[in-house]
Amino acid sequence: MKDSEALGWRSVADLVGSHPDAGVALIGAGVNERSLTPGRCDLGPKALRAVLPRFSTYDVETGRELATRVHDAGDVFVKALAPAEAFAPVRDAAHGQAGRALTVLVGGNNAITRPGVHALGLDRVGLLTLDAHFDLRDTDQGLTNGNPVRALLEDGLAGERVSQVGLAPFANTLRAHEAAMAAGISVRTARECRQRGLAAVVAEELERLSGLVETIYVDFDIDVIDRSQWPASPGARPGGVSVHDFFDATRVVGAHPKVRAVDLTEYDPSLEVGDLGSLTAGRWFCELLAGFEAR
Repeated sequence: MKDSEALGWRSVADLVGSHPDAGVALIGAGVNERSLTPGRCDLGPKALRAVLPRFSTYDVETGRELATRVHDAGDVFVKALAPAEAFAPVRDAAHGQAGRALTVLVGGNNAITRPGVHALGLDRVGLLTLDAHFDLRDTDQGLTNGNPVRALLEDGLAGERVSQVGLAPFANTLRAHEAAMAAGISVRTARECRQRGLAAVVAEELERLSGLVETIYVDFDIDVIDRSQWPASPGARPGGVSVHDFFDATRVVGAHPKVRAVDLTEYDPSLEVGDLGSLTAGRWFCELLAGFEAR
């Protein structure tokens, strides 16, 4: 029994540990090099783990207690590696947990999305991104956190198997938008998500993708959240989606049976205001588990 349980406080941290038979795995992947917005995203995995003892397993809104064990598979040591060098280690670590129902990659910058998608098999996977940005920058100068979606298209991922949700105005280029449309990517803007509800839009895109693919990977680029509620990403902007909507959408993602892997990216603990960043990331993890338990 852990100390928190002995004190009558069962925390989400009590669910995470060495559980080889667990249905969910957690992997830290702190890729930080070749970022277009330099910072300390490599600190994200440690900060997420550190905050979990502050979350109870009990959800007062539903009256349900989280019970899902999570196997902590540790960290992939990629902090000092460029995205191209980190590709194989991250892909192999995620693929090593592919027998589980859900694998959770915690970054690190958005460069971990490409190897995470490859871990599920490029010929059978669909990609849903919750992101303020297209991430369709050119790859001719190498891989960065600004071009994982472009790189995946170049790898052979069909554009119709990509859904991009939460795209922000004045944070992207016409060229990127045209490239997305030409590739057949489904594009849903931040305004549409506010007007129709982020969870509803995400549910529609999951349904669309599930008709095309065997398995789905979801990239939670956390800079999709409004910067006033989420200052801990250099790319977050005013006017993003609300944190409440982000949590609701996370639960929808966790509940979908074809979602086999997700990532949390662009969380930079060095930009913390109080504990807002770590507490938001921790609540995201709780919502993901709550959704998973609804499968």
